[in-house]
Parts: sequence; C-alpha cells; structure tokens
Amino acid sequence: MNLQGRNVAVVGLGQSGRAAAALCLERGAKVWGYDEQATEDPGLVGLKARGLSLSLGVLPDDLSGHEVVVVSPGVPRKPQFDAADAAGREVIGEMELASRFVERPIVLVGGTNGKSTVTAWVGEMMRAGGREPFVGGNFGTPLSVYVSALAKPTPARAGAEVLVLEISSFQAERVPTLRARCHTLLNISEDHLDRYASFRDYADAKGNPFVNMTEEDFAVIPSGDARVARQAGRGQAQVVTFGLDKGDVCIEDDELVDHRTGHRYPVSSLKLPGLHNLNNACAAVATASVMGLRSEAIAHALADFIGLPHRSSVVATMGGVRFYDDSKATNVGAAVAALRGLPEERAVLIAGGRDKHGSYAPLVEALRLKGRAMVVIGEAAERLAEAAEGALPIVRAASMVDAVARAASLARVGDAVLLSPACSSFDMFQSYKARGDAFVAAVRELAGDRTMPSGHGGPDTGRSM
Repeated sequence: MNLQGRNVAVVGLGQSGRAAAALCLERGAKVWGYDEQATEDPGLVGLKARGLSLSLGVLPDDLSGHEVVVVSPGVPRKPQFDAADAAGREVIGEMELASRFVERPIVLVGGTNGKSTVTAWVGEMMRAGGREPFVGGNFGTPLSVYVSALAKPTPARAGAEVLVLEISSFQAERVPTLRARCHTLLNISEDHLDRYASFRDYADAKGNPFVNMTEEDFAVIPSGDARVARQAGRGQAQVVTFGLDKGDVCIEDDELVDHRTGHRYPVSSLKLPGLHNLNNACAAVATASVMGLRSEAIAHALADFIGLPHRSSVVATMGGVRFYDDSKATNVGAAVAALRGLPEERAVLIAGGRDKHGSYAPLVEALRLKGRAMVVIGEAAERLAEAAEGALPIVRAASMVDAVARAASLARVGDAVLLSPACSSFDMFQSYKARGDAFVAAVRELAGDRTMPSGHGGPDTGRSM
C-alpha cells in the first residue's frame, strides 16, 4: 500500500488510532485525526509535531475528501463512513491497514470468549518451537506498532516469523483484504448487542476474516458448532476442529489428542483450571499444529503456560474457600464458562457492571447447577437479580469491598467465590483490570494480609491463607 502524499483520516484516537496515525505519517501520508471524546494530551501533541492535523470534539459531516478513512475499533458505524464508502473511498480498520505492510504469516484468534488466553498460549508455543512471534492485535500491542518498528534501525520485533493476533468483532468489521494463514474462531455467543443491530450482525463481524482465506489456509473451529461453521464456510480454508469430546483435537482418556498428527499430550501437565481452559488448550494445539509446530514445542508450552491475569486466576484460599478473579468475563458466555469450569461443586458468584443488553438466562441456568448464592453490583444489579429471582439467594452490594465480604460470608467450606461479572466494567471501574485489582485488594484486606501480590496470573500463583 503506497500512502505517500495521500490524504488519510483516522477516526478515533485511542491506542489503535494513534498507532495507525503514526504509521500513516511514517509512510508519507497527510493525516487528519478525529476524535469526538478525546482531549489533547502529550501523545497527541507528539503526533501533531510529526504532522498530524488534529480535530477534537466533532466528526465532520463529510469524510469523502479523504482517500482513506481508518476507523478505530472503538468507533461504531456512522453515516459518514457509509457516505465515504459510497463515494469510492477506502474505509478500513487499523488491523487491515497494518496488514498491508507485512509479509509474514498471520494467525488470527477470535471468538466471544477465550481469545486472549489462546492468543497468548499459541504465542508461547511458537516461542518454544523457535519461531519468534509478534503477539498483539486486540491483545496488547496494535499491529501498526509492529509495522512501524520494522522501519527503525534496530526494531524490537523485526525478527518475528509469525504474527499471532487476537481479533475482536470491532476489528473484524473492516478487513476487506486481510488474509490469515490460520483463523481460529473459538465460539460466538451474545455480546456487544449495545453496538450491533442484531446477533446475526455480530456473528457476521466475527466471521469476516474467513472470507479472504484460500484452500492453502486453515479455519480452526469448535466441533459441532453450526454457528461458527457457517462463518468458516464463507471462505475456502481447510477446516480443522477441536473440542472436549470430539474433533480433530480433543480430550480422550485424560490425554489431549491431535488426531491429525497422532500426538498425545497428558492433561495432567496443564496448569490452568477449568473445563473451558481444557477447551482452550485443544484450540491452541490445533492452531499450533496446522502452523507446522513440532510436538515437543507444543508439549513444552502446554505444561509451562500459567494463564493470564484476571482470567479464572486463583487469588487466595481462605477459611476453606478458594477465591477466583475472572474479571475479564465481560459477557454472559464467559461467566457461564468460568462457573461451569470450576472444580468446586458450588460457588458464590459476584456479578454485575454495565449491562450489554443480552439475555442472562444461560447464566441463571449455570447458577442453578453450581451457584451457592449471587452477589450483584453495579448498574446491571437489578436486572441480574430479576433474572435470577427464585434460583438462589441474591445479595446486593454497594462496592467491591462490600461484595467480597458478603460473598465470603455466604460461602461454605469447599466452595469458591468467583468474580465473573458477565458485564463490562465501565460503570464503576476504568477497565476490567482495575475491577480485578479491586477484587484482589478486597480479598487481601479481608484476609488481613496487606503483602499479597496483586500480579496474580494462574493457579500456582495463588496464595493460601
């Protein structure tokens, strides 16, 4: 893609938008940056010094004067984008933009739930196999940052042999030419219905990356999932399946079995708790396998990976009750997976936050099977309580400290206390990370241990008290 001298608009100046603007400036484009909510800060001042024309507060009614419009993931569909598209302008996302400057194979990992864990796990498998990856996208560093680094004299990631990218539905909305060597789509369940007109629109966004794939590429999808299979069928990629009970990669007799290669890996070597993480392991193995990774490397990374913070991480054991931080569960499907995957028979669930307008019925069903009680917080508290009325005891809490104290009092010996909110965090916290840190701090305070580290990551890092 030649950007020299071209007029480019970047709409949305968060992390991805700034990375896209910097990349376009480096490639000789004339760049206009628009953001309806941002305020000028040192980062934007630095981009202005490099040539960015900055417009904050209002998005122009007409963007068709720009040859290329780059839309950041957090910016929803707007009439200006449709008009620019109708005028023959390119309206693309940041990941699409950056992908046009790379020649290394791309592995995409998408899905409503589990994609960060699988992205990181596949990255570790690549490293174990001696294939240095760039791991980023929606998870961590935008791809545009990597592309910019390639042009520097001593780029930190210039040696990457494969690009392992988490892709969200927002990023997948505008990928007209992006082609992945492997696209792993873990699942599709209700989420972001506050942004999409229908669940079908959301599902189609998730499946967009399949469209450009050829018979040389691989679609890694869950076995028996008709919804995901329909999306994979939009392209020509070879289909490889995974699952707990069946699939090309599945669990048999306490072993994770890759039927394509014949390799078997002991489940006992995995450090991540929960059935959902067994499923994630199958997906990661299938992805690494189709990318030609040796079984020794896969086995090494399977055994060494301890997971990511705020994803079913064991924080502490106190009074015979284990406390789990799953703050990353920002939708109902994720909370259901975490609850069902607990080794404990019963759990007190802490849930709530900013509602996403989906149904809580699947969560209530899981609570009937596994729930001891539920503590609700945040803006969605009343809707959650109404949905679960009669299924189990429900307690309302005013803060995270209050929620942890109430949950601990409701739990019995052998139970779990699980923070798995099923909602976004933005009513009470700046991010799911901040929410998880608040949970850890509250558990620490309750335990009277002010030295317990907050940087927990997996089951072996939890501290017993």
